[in-house]
Amino acid sequence: MIICNHQVQPGEKKRCALKVSERIQIPLWLVAGKEPGPTLIITAGVHGCEYVGLLTAKKLFEEIDPVGMRGQVVILPSVNEFGLYQGLKQIVPDDGKNLNRVFPGKVDGTTSEQIAYAIEHEIYPHGDFLIDLHGGDCNETMTPLVFFSKVAQECVVEKSRQAATFLQVDYRIPSTAKNGLYSYAAQCGIPSMLLEIGGQGLWTQEQLEQCLESLYSLMGHLDMMGSGRKNINQKEAVEAVYEDAESDGLWYPAVSPGQRITTGMVLGVLEDLEGNELQRVRAKFDGVAWYFVTALGVRRGDDLIAYGRCQ
Repeated sequence: MIICNHQVQPGEKKRCALKVSERIQIPLWLVAGKEPGPTLIITAGVHGCEYVGLLTAKKLFEEIDPVGMRGQVVILPSVNEFGLYQGLKQIVPDDGKNLNRVFPGKVDGTTSEQIAYAIEHEIYPHGDFLIDLHGGDCNETMTPLVFFSKVAQECVVEKSRQAATFLQVDYRIPSTAKNGLYSYAAQCGIPSMLLEIGGQGLWTQEQLEQCLESLYSLMGHLDMMGSGRKNINQKEAVEAVYEDAESDGLWYPAVSPGQRITTGMVLGVLEDLEGNELQRVRAKFDGVAWYFVTALGVRRGDDLIAYGRCQ
């Protein structure tokens, strides 16, 4: 396997780097199976305060035995190291942009755009499948779930959907996003998913094991090693609502992640500093609360809560 001028022999693994520019390099870890097979791209750390995915990618690389593996694994464990070490939610500090909103990027653009461009041109071409590891940011809490693109080619959508059923989370959500790392990969013909586990700037061993189990199950589904375990209890969303703040204010959520909700139920209230109600968020239908902001102060246009209804 040769990626970004780094060569790894069958049965070996190697830590190296993806050169984005003279100033920017991203950790790149390569695993070459002893036998031929598909190439799985695993990315993590697009948002610097989402830690479960980064630690899972690290653990996978450390413990995986390439001699017993078919195919290749390409790992970008910390795509946004700038945000990781500065403890910044969502953005790349150099340019203040959300890296998961700038794909396909620009070769001569800002830092975020250059990273996106490098991933598209140096990493995407090697991939048969891609999974981007996320979680709730440092100001969010959520129930574990997986997104897959529903606006790619039909065969890509179906391969992504089928693979999602092998992840050990309760909900899979079709998405219309197009400008993120995984969603743009889908636009480029690569079956892709975004796995969400963890949040609030925290991580637990249980979350790490859940994420790692999902990766191994995916690899089993892709016939790279072992066998995948299909999640027969997983449900697919048929309707979703994403509520934003209508003004700056103090946000008081009234539900828990994964809680069943009913039509008309109050999900949270936004108030001003004097206690005047600015916005009351009610459920539009029976469903499940997926994730919401736990920060008290929010800006106009910020995400407040997401919920949905499943089949």
